[in-house]
Parts: sequence; C-alpha cells; structure tokens
Amino acid sequence: MGVHRSEIRRRDQSDAAETKIRNRRRKTKEVARRDARMADTIKTGSLPYTPVVMSWLSRQLGKPSTGITEEDVRSLCS
Repeated sequence: MGVHRSEIRRRDQSDAAETKIRNRRRKTKEVARRDARMADTIKTGSLPYTPVVMSWLSRQLGKPSTGITEEDVRSLCS
C-alpha cells in the first residue's frame, strides 16, 4: 500500500512553508545589499542611469522610469 494522496499534499505544504521561512531570511539580506548598492550607484552617477538602476528607482518611487527626474532621485537619496 502506498501513501494516500492527502498525506503527500500535506507533507508538500509543510515543506513549502519551511522553505518560505528559510528563503525569506536570505532574501531580506539580499534586498538590503541591493538597496545599498543602488544607493551608492545613484550618489556617484547622474541621469540617465543603467536600466537596472532605473528599474529599481521606478519601484522605489512608484513612477515609470520615463517620468523620473533628478529632483525625484535627490529626494530619494535624502
């Protein structure tokens, strides 16, 4: 006799919950490192930034990258 389908599903959900907790800790650290790296890039450069930086700025400011001005960037760095 094999394991019932509901048992397999319950075990998978349990494993997924543990993995989510483990990954959350790691991703929090990665986000902090990326934020520091992007802030440093912004302080040393000027518009137009690379697409990666513009994408990050867009997420931080809640604006499309075409609408980001130097004034917005300065307010974010302050």
